[in-house]
Amino acid sequence: MFKKFTSEDVSGQNQVKASVQRKIRQSIADEYPGLELVLDDLLPKKSPLIVAKCQNHLNLVVVNNVPLFFNIRYGPYMPTLRLLHQYPTIMKKFQVDRGAIKFVLAGANIMCPGLTSKGGLLDEDVDAERPVAIMAEGKQHALAIGFTKMSAKDIKAINKGIGVDNMHYLNDGLWKMERLD
Repeated sequence: MFKKFTSEDVSGQNQVKASVQRKIRQSIADEYPGLELVLDDLLPKKSPLIVAKCQNHLNLVVVNNVPLFFNIRYGPYMPTLRLLHQYPTIMKKFQVDRGAIKFVLAGANIMCPGLTSKGGLLDEDVDAERPVAIMAEGKQHALAIGFTKMSAKDIKAINKGIGVDNMHYLNDGLWKMERLD
């Protein structure tokens, strides 16, 4: 999704009204209860919140020129990897085995066998169509953020095909864009 993403892909930036800002804050607070204590620091009420519209119905939530969250169409907001590295406990986690790491870092979707093999781990209570952090076997920080195509129970039971869509990974265009000017 962000493989060749650059600032030229941003078609427009709008400072949102206070009512829209409250709605965005509330949906982020509902999705990530672990951010409750730091949400005022991340999305200050007095600071302008900018939504950058990009190609393919992608929206970036930007505060002080720093992209913090993104979503597609009207889907759930997902944190950027930089934000996830600051607050690693806010998302449910899936872990891929060592063999899958290079493919995930190249932008490939996460296949079920990479999650269910010896080095993989699944958070059992994750439903389908939920954002998850993709961890790597033997590594401390997340290497990607994904969107589940099926529930963790189905991934374990079926063990075939794509389990998680890779939305944002280390060294993609959004990772390289530390600031949006």
